[in-house]
Amino acid sequence: MDIQILLSNLTNPTLLFFVLGMLATIVKSDLQIPSSTSKFISLYLLFSIGFKGGQELAHSSFSFEILLSICFGLFVAAIIPLYTFFILKRKISISDAGAVAAAYGSVSAVTFVSAVAFLDAQQIKFDGHMVAVMALMEAPAIIVGVVLMRHYEKNDGHDGPLHEIIRHSFTNGSVLLIIGSLVIGLIADSKQAEGIKPFTTDIFKGFLAIFLLEMGMVTAQRFSVFKKYGLFVSLFAIVVPLINGVVVAYLSQFVTHNVGNRFIFAILAASASYIAVPAAMKLAAPKADPGLYIPMALGITFPINISIGIPIYYAVVQYL
Repeated sequence: MDIQILLSNLTNPTLLFFVLGMLATIVKSDLQIPSSTSKFISLYLLFSIGFKGGQELAHSSFSFEILLSICFGLFVAAIIPLYTFFILKRKISISDAGAVAAAYGSVSAVTFVSAVAFLDAQQIKFDGHMVAVMALMEAPAIIVGVVLMRHYEKNDGHDGPLHEIIRHSFTNGSVLLIIGSLVIGLIADSKQAEGIKPFTTDIFKGFLAIFLLEMGMVTAQRFSVFKKYGLFVSLFAIVVPLINGVVVAYLSQFVTHNVGNRFIFAILAASASYIAVPAAMKLAAPKADPGLYIPMALGITFPINISIGIPIYYAVVQYL
């Protein structure tokens, strides 16, 4: 791994604001981000990424590589919950195993945003269709997790018809916004789109820094949850995402030679959802403990990915 890239990532202002947020909680500061402000910023980040992805896609013609990329993304999103479920169910309940597996098979839009910021700092381009790949990777993991739960635990613990859960996974606010923004960016007139470029591009990193400040505070608040679940879940939340990211970073060379695209594939495979999956699991698995899978994804996997994961996946993409 390039030590200079690692150090550059660790001193990235957005990551440092994440650390500041954790520190604020640890020292019991009264620093707070209003919930309405936080929601606006998260919506803005998703809108910006989706719109810019749509604009990029509008300037590229549909190709076999795009189709292959979408298929590869769907395969990754389905296979990760499949194998992780069988690891998890040895140590935790079936419902919890299914929910955690779904979370780690699905993707984190915020981790994706952080990866985009990293690529921008390295002046590396990625194709707009990767935004569509990210959005489409939400649902397969949720479906696989629910099917596995229903197969291995035949009781009344899982409510709601499967088609309703699938519909909810696509109409979830974050998924709907990024897909909708992608479509709008795709069909919008290029000259008209230039008019909002200062909003979609120039202030992006500033909003990301404030958002990660709050993520740092939330992360530190949830560390205590892991005490009752033991060391296993903490190790899982560290090791499994890193393995997923490295393996997909290597395999992605058979799908595309674009370094930016390969890196995005790796970070999507390594990330874990803490927005879309919890919303779906309220319908699908009310017995699953959100106090387990949300802190795992947000409290451990997210900071691991944006601190040491990003430079590791980038190194694998470059050198393997």
